[in-house]
Amino acid sequence: MWIRSLKWIIGILIFVLGCLILYGGYLSIQIENRFSSRRWSIPSKVFSDITLLYPGQFINLNLFNEMLQRLEYQEVPHQPKRKGELHTSKTSIDIFLHDIKTPSLNREGFPVQIRFNQNQIESIIRTDKKESIPILELEPEEIVLFFGPERERRQLVSIDQLPKHLIFAVLAAEDARFYRHYGVDPFAILRAFYTNLIHGAIRQGGSTITQQLTKNYFLTPEKTISRKLNELMIALIIEAMYTKDTILEIYLNEIYLGQKGSVSINGIGEAAYFYFGKPVSELSTVESATIAGLIRGPNHYSPYADKTRCLKRRNQVLSAMHRNGWISAEELQLDLSLPVNPAGFTLHGRKAPYFIDYLTKQLENLYPAETLYSQGLSIYTTLDTQVQTAAEKALEKGLIRLEKSNSALKREDPLKQLQGAIIVMQPKTGDILAMVGGRNYNESQFNRIAQARRQPGSLFKPFVYVTALDQFTPASILSNAPQSYEINGKLWQPQNFEITTEEHVRLRTALKKSYNLATIDLAMQIGLNRIVKTATEYHFSTPLQPYPSLALGAFEMIPIEIARAYCVFAADGVQTYPLSLKSVSDENGKIIQRKHMKIERLISPAKAFLMNSMLESVVTEGTAQSLKNRGIAWPLAGKTGTTNNYRDAWFVGYTPDILALVWVGFDNGDPVFATGSAAALPIWADLITAIPHCISKDGFNMPTGVVKKSICAESGELAIKNRCPTSLDEFFLAENVPMTYCKVHQKYGVVNRFTRGIKNFINKF
Repeated sequence: MWIRSLKWIIGILIFVLGCLILYGGYLSIQIENRFSSRRWSIPSKVFSDITLLYPGQFINLNLFNEMLQRLEYQEVPHQPKRKGELHTSKTSIDIFLHDIKTPSLNREGFPVQIRFNQNQIESIIRTDKKESIPILELEPEEIVLFFGPERERRQLVSIDQLPKHLIFAVLAAEDARFYRHYGVDPFAILRAFYTNLIHGAIRQGGSTITQQLTKNYFLTPEKTISRKLNELMIALIIEAMYTKDTILEIYLNEIYLGQKGSVSINGIGEAAYFYFGKPVSELSTVESATIAGLIRGPNHYSPYADKTRCLKRRNQVLSAMHRNGWISAEELQLDLSLPVNPAGFTLHGRKAPYFIDYLTKQLENLYPAETLYSQGLSIYTTLDTQVQTAAEKALEKGLIRLEKSNSALKREDPLKQLQGAIIVMQPKTGDILAMVGGRNYNESQFNRIAQARRQPGSLFKPFVYVTALDQFTPASILSNAPQSYEINGKLWQPQNFEITTEEHVRLRTALKKSYNLATIDLAMQIGLNRIVKTATEYHFSTPLQPYPSLALGAFEMIPIEIARAYCVFAADGVQTYPLSLKSVSDENGKIIQRKHMKIERLISPAKAFLMNSMLESVVTEGTAQSLKNRGIAWPLAGKTGTTNNYRDAWFVGYTPDILALVWVGFDNGDPVFATGSAAALPIWADLITAIPHCISKDGFNMPTGVVKKSICAESGELAIKNRCPTSLDEFFLAENVPMTYCKVHQKYGVVNRFTRGIKNFINKF
């Protein structure tokens, strides 16, 4: 009988053992798959462009200092001694630069001194070598992370990078017998049981580092017997499959060590920067003990939450290190006397959110979402954070100013408030330096730069004029007299925005004064279908109809497409693609995708110069001449725009190096009761004066194919010396230079010229 029972028992044991072996094999496969593939889900990082500094450059010191803070440079009262420190005086900034590692630049940090003469860089000196630096590159700014669902950030480190005292600190805090057990430590379990029994509460745990890793990687937080058995089995299997150093390395890169806003700090590498502003290899013994002490309760013991509590926990870890023989009594006494000095951190709000949304759409065409969320890509963008900050501030300030000047513009509902939008681009590259798609991203994520369709009004007129340059010149005479047009059986009688007695005007005057009647006259002469063709060539996506109102910007358009079209003039006739993305590299720094800019020549450099010259007149003598009263005296071209019933106010202004578009309006089309020159232009001026590092004071260079001639201001024909009372210089395409001299003044002699001059003088008064 007992033999039969024994057989049953042995059979059951064999069956159980077989099940355990099979289950263990299954767990081994799961562990191997988890550890042999990517061990962590690493979010992709999005960076701004590199900032270039050079002697002679004008900069906005306030914006520059704000950028240095966002780059996490820490102000110190002495000359910087380590990377990430800076010292500011009245005339200089001393910085110990961070390392830079990008696809285009790999550089160790070094100390520099930047000296200023008011808001201009006077010199840049590398202080360790006493050498002048012609160009200094500051690291790109991290804008955002493409997170997975856990919103973690970490910097992976190898165990070979870790100082011994850091490893000892972690072992002292969590598992002193780590290198002497096989994944489960019976002594630690018994010790914890005894301690908890004595105190009548849970005071100590008996889990080893391997068990903690098992819980974090493979198990749910529920506390059940089956989960605990799973934990023990997986821990034993991990110990059998991997070396102690490998297990410890995975653990140190995995552990949760605190919170930065809504983002969790994971791994010892990220914690070193978060708490002490340095790489893990530079952590001191007391800093290592501080971080090791956090493992038990990161937010409870954080130096940012309670320094006294953090200090007490750190000292416990140091004492444990001494008990295990890892630091001497003398070292212990010295370390216990030192304070806890965290580096500090600043929580910045979400940066450039509309730009990031636009970037995301470009990226989604290149990478699946899971790649962005988990493969640790470095995404380098075109964003200039100083320009972005200036644009955000200028828009907010300008909208508040408008609301204060007219109470009818105020709305209590944030979703119905007065809105605005700004885009800043480099015309020759298409790089987007800044994008503000609305007043408040938290209230409305609708990007008015990339998604809105608004009537451009007079902003569209330059595309009528550029179409005309094959047969007209800036000196051609246009009719500015009232006319009626029939559209779909209805009579349309356009008017000029302001009353004028000029019934005939030169083409340049018509554009700089933004005369509606003269523009329509020009459009009808060259043909509306040709204007539609031009708009198509400039890549406006709006379907346009050949109606006379087309010339006045009656059809809705997307602001970024308008900005891109104006870039053609600034870029000598070449149109580029609006770029938010420069390059993408993998975690090893290898470029895996580069977004090359697309360029297309639409007009000759000569035609572009003529357009720039006429749009410069808008600024010097026309609807945008108020810019000179706002401290803007360098050469630039621009155009104001105002739509019917003041629903939209616009201004586009540009130099050869930078272009900015500003729109102001209500989403529902309510009037803003102001023109483009009154509502949008002041915002543009605030933006441009705040970013001197982007502004070139050089004008537009005259290319070959352009001829300058003296013309009669009245007839627009070549001026006759000593006969035409007012002559001025004008530019022409070489193939379109006027050949006839002024017919109006050919008949006048000396007496008639004198009499006519007196009459003109009297008429002025």
